[in-house]
Amino acid sequence: MSMTDDNQLQKIIAHAKEYGFIFQSSEIYDGLSAVYDYGPYGSELKKNIRDYWWKSMTQMHNNIVGIDAAIFMQPTTWKASGHLANFSDPLIDNKDSKKRYRVDHLIEQFAEKLEKNNEHEEARTLLHEMEELLKQDDFDGLKTLIEKNKITCPISGTANWTPIRQFNLMFSTQLGSVSDEANEIYLRPETAQGIFVNFLNVQKSARMKIPFGIAQTGKAFRNEIVARQFIFRMREFEQMEMQFFIQPGTQKEWYEYWKKERLQWHLSLGIEATKYRFHDHVKLAHYADAAVDIEYDFPFGFKEVEGIHSRTDFDLSNHQKFSNKKLTYFDPELNKHYIPYVIETSIGLDRMCLLILSHSYEEEILKKEDDSVDTRTVMHIPPFIAPIKLAILPLTKKDGLPEIARDIFDTCKQEFRCFYEEKDTIGKRYRRQDAIGTPFCITIDHQSKEDQMVTLRYRDSMKQERIPISSITQIIQNYLRV
Repeated sequence: MSMTDDNQLQKIIAHAKEYGFIFQSSEIYDGLSAVYDYGPYGSELKKNIRDYWWKSMTQMHNNIVGIDAAIFMQPTTWKASGHLANFSDPLIDNKDSKKRYRVDHLIEQFAEKLEKNNEHEEARTLLHEMEELLKQDDFDGLKTLIEKNKITCPISGTANWTPIRQFNLMFSTQLGSVSDEANEIYLRPETAQGIFVNFLNVQKSARMKIPFGIAQTGKAFRNEIVARQFIFRMREFEQMEMQFFIQPGTQKEWYEYWKKERLQWHLSLGIEATKYRFHDHVKLAHYADAAVDIEYDFPFGFKEVEGIHSRTDFDLSNHQKFSNKKLTYFDPELNKHYIPYVIETSIGLDRMCLLILSHSYEEEILKKEDDSVDTRTVMHIPPFIAPIKLAILPLTKKDGLPEIARDIFDTCKQEFRCFYEEKDTIGKRYRRQDAIGTPFCITIDHQSKEDQMVTLRYRDSMKQERIPISSITQIIQNYLRV
């Protein structure tokens, strides 16, 4: 389905709340901006995506292992990584509304308006000029670009702007009971540094030989000034990152390998290739010699879901310099020590949840036998990551049907996540399961007592067929294989 406007995003947000996927954090206290909680079905979806990524990385590759590093790190870590000096965004304030904006977001929003007005060439030119100025850190030029295009504040409607300046995105806090600068530490803005500082610990304890990778999932924190588009950009979010350590000089080959490998992972979710594209970075991060984003076509346009970066030896070299600890690898094939280069794959777990919700959501028009129409809201979530795999529904609450259904539930729950419900008509129960994305429903009726058969209903096609009770687990498991 095509979802290109804010109306569709608002429908997804409302659906996510109503059906227990995602809630505004601290909602009873009017919420906290850009912070969200995952409900019963959202937490299951998130876990299933995380588990699928983890399996794809660590189980399906014999040279990638995982770790779980702490969120708090020794503050020198962030000096070595360059975050204290470089982890910032150019911001601009409107003097009338007192609102602060990220410069690239402000210009991109104006470009989106040009696109809607069919001024495609003007939008492309504007974005190209912005990227070139960002690449040069030309803040005066960026402000001139904003003024030349008469870009105004969405709140005040004026173009009364302050000069552009940098703003560091890291959250700071104090370690211990004394609040002074000596005890200042930071909430990590990325999970990667926990991998780099543990490079030798992992390499030696897991007996890894280059090339090898270290994978990690976990929370990261960024003080985004303009957090927007639901869970796409949040202040507290979860990353799934893998750092792949290689011989210097082989980075181009491995960079291309991981570009293809990671796109294939996305396509394995059953999403058509036309929904994805690569976007090469114009301005490279201070640590990279090549970088590309995998972008997905969200309701608000193509946006980054995953980044693949060739980080050179920047991280390990700097950590060696700042720690005075040797972080070289001895390569027995080359008979020499060297600091490995790194290819990074970094994907946002929350963005993947939004991707799945966006791609799965459909308001389907159904034509009845009397030519009237009905609407069902269905989430076409890939079965193997669906929050609930199988709903078990006795037709009535009596005549021994619940007992048969409970026996089936107790058997199937050992293999995959199941749901049991007796309340309401079978049609209403089907609709609720469609709305949370349950791919299969089993209905136990009076005939089931006689022939030990049940009705299997498929979410996407709504097709129904009779299958033996003894075959339920095997049939569902066959559909859940990737």
